[in-house]
Amino acid sequence: MMARAADAVREAGSKLKSVPKVIGVTILTSMSENQFKQEMGLQRKLSEHVVELAKLAEKAGLDGVVASAMEARELRRNTEPGFLIVTPGIRPAWSEANDQIRVLTPYEALEAGSSYLVVGRPITSAEDPRQALERLWIR
Repeated sequence: MMARAADAVREAGSKLKSVPKVIGVTILTSMSENQFKQEMGLQRKLSEHVVELAKLAEKAGLDGVVASAMEARELRRNTEPGFLIVTPGIRPAWSEANDQIRVLTPYEALEAGSSYLVVGRPITSAEDPRQALERLWIR
């Protein structure tokens, strides 16, 4: 199923001269290890499951996955160079985690191997979003 979707996107994109990246989702960054085991009914570690999902996505021809930066190092060890890791739940040192559980700062996420960072509420909910964006890299 994933392979067919990736092929279809590439075929359509080649006709438009702009091929989008196809990214799969692993486990939400708002899910804890305990929630994962209780809600998913799996006894393996959450990080092992994320790696397995990423390997399946890569095998199917996807360009990358959405995953917590907490799993980025392990994903880098288990996927080919160039495989994308899109990381939501990025929380600067000065911000609150809110409902996000598996989070890292922008610096930590990049050091761990994330390709792209998704920073939401620390910027969008700020009184001054521009200032929050400028403060993003404060450690």
